[in-house]
Amino acid sequence: MNNFKFEILYKSKKSRARVGRIHTAHGIIDTPNFVAVGTNGTIKALDNHFVDQIGLQLMFCNTYHLMVQPKAEYIKKAGGIHNFINRKMPIITDSGGFQVFSLAYGSVHEELKSKGQKKHDNSVIKISEDGVLFRSYKDGSKILLTPESSIQAQKDIGADIIVSFDELPGYHTDQEKLQKSLHRTHRWEERSLCEHLKNPNNQALYAVIHGGIDKNLRKQSCDFLSKLSFDGYAIGGSVGQNRQEMFEMLQFLTPQLPEDKPNHLLGIGDLDSIAGILPLGIDTFDSSHPTRCARHGLLFTKKGLLRIAKSGNDNIFGPIEPDCQCPVCQKYTLAYLTHLFKAKELTVLSLATIHNLYFMIELMANNRNKILQDQL
Repeated sequence: MNNFKFEILYKSKKSRARVGRIHTAHGIIDTPNFVAVGTNGTIKALDNHFVDQIGLQLMFCNTYHLMVQPKAEYIKKAGGIHNFINRKMPIITDSGGFQVFSLAYGSVHEELKSKGQKKHDNSVIKISEDGVLFRSYKDGSKILLTPESSIQAQKDIGADIIVSFDELPGYHTDQEKLQKSLHRTHRWEERSLCEHLKNPNNQALYAVIHGGIDKNLRKQSCDFLSKLSFDGYAIGGSVGQNRQEMFEMLQFLTPQLPEDKPNHLLGIGDLDSIAGILPLGIDTFDSSHPTRCARHGLLFTKKGLLRIAKSGNDNIFGPIEPDCQCPVCQKYTLAYLTHLFKAKELTVLSLATIHNLYFMIELMANNRNKILQDQL
């Protein structure tokens, strides 16, 4: 039996935005929704029980890191990722490919800051039809990651939603190499699906749409992958060198995706991007941006980012935002957070992360209401 199901509850009359529900074995994900990144099975500075309590419906864990430490088979022995990390709500894992290829190319975040040049990193030893041979960041040992081993690792980890293995060419990849990479990715994804179907394990498998900012290649990817029995579609690869380029690509791409399946935008989640992607019909998206900002002393507010150490904050003996219902704003003052930050107390990292995460959860709930009222 497969508990995975996607239902569309409402489509906006103003845009392509829609409200829906993704049903999984570990609960419902209301869409559109933000997905926080818990790379090693935890959101940095928080414990998983508390994250469940504040209502984060979907958490993103990274297969590459988990298969290196503590290893996927160890997590299986522990009863799966939910038991191992004590999380009751849904989890999504990636294929491991993003981290591997990010060793050789800049991340999506770097590309949006026009820094997506190829890195000089020797961790990736060889890319072949079989898969990717790379060195472990932990001990330098060689690891061969293939579509089959990626899927098997995700089976052992046991997330509710898993992702097919793909290649991640950088923004500056030339047209010939980009096309070659796309075709190989499609073959890898087909192999991923075959491996998944041997043991569905009550998990949903997402395909990854590639093609960079080339609209023809993106359409080719949609046409090829939508003919296969994937449960959903992630949008991966280079999405542009700036937000406008990303918005233009997504405006073309989202109408090409199967309407009855959920979609997920990989690696994007800053506030300016969210405002632009929701009207285009994006269902879920993941990013470490809100939690990373918290650790760097940046708090999310309705007026924009607030720097904890900003002059004058040490005299504000009220919450970060007067109407915020998060546990931090209910119990602590901005002056106290400012003191903790200046004193370099680790507690402030947790408190700031809680606030930013709660802000994102509330932001998405408000956006879903706006879609239901045709305001978005």
